[in-house]
Amino acid sequence: MSALANLARVRGQIDAAAGRAGRDSATVLLLGAAKTVPAAVLVETLGAGLVDYGENRAQELVAKAAELDGCVPAPRWHFLGRLQRNKVGVLAPRVTLWHSVDSQELGAAIARRAPGARVLIEVNVARERQKGGCDPDAASALTDALRALDLQVGGLMTIPPLDRDSRPYFAELRELAQRLEVDELSMGMSGDFEVAIEEGATIVRVGRALFGARPPVM
Repeated sequence: MSALANLARVRGQIDAAAGRAGRDSATVLLLGAAKTVPAAVLVETLGAGLVDYGENRAQELVAKAAELDGCVPAPRWHFLGRLQRNKVGVLAPRVTLWHSVDSQELGAAIARRAPGARVLIEVNVARERQKGGCDPDAASALTDALRALDLQVGGLMTIPPLDRDSRPYFAELRELAQRLEVDELSMGMSGDFEVAIEEGATIVRVGRALFGARPPVM
């Protein structure tokens, strides 16, 4: 199935999930997780109105952004992955929203290169040792620290365990966001974005369901 057909199907699923939750689907941003997806495919979906794209690798984001310069509408770029502080400088001119800020040190690097940037705090809701993200109990202090750096803390992001029901983790992130009085909830990917929307997601990061399976890493 083509990316355009997939896009129409995913939009329908977003509408249905929002309806089940009594929400307006316009409150849910569809973010195309574009890791390894050729720029030519993004041009097609851009023409169909998908303007937000996320990348996990700094080099790939910068290269694709250069290829899509001049497109109308202009794409908006999000950084999704684990971020090394030494990559912030090359990304700063391109990134609209940083999804994976999990430390004051990373926030300080972003603040130096992109003053006033809009960020999300990545929260390791399941407290998995192998994953990035701050502990839920540390999220309030990190929010204060990032705001003290004059960063705009828009909300929270999480990636739940792959082998468990996502819903309880999404619900926990929503409750944490309510306590912190932040609005954005970046949660839900191809396998669980409908559940995420039912639990309050405002941004869903969809890759495989839009662009197909990624080729194996060589």
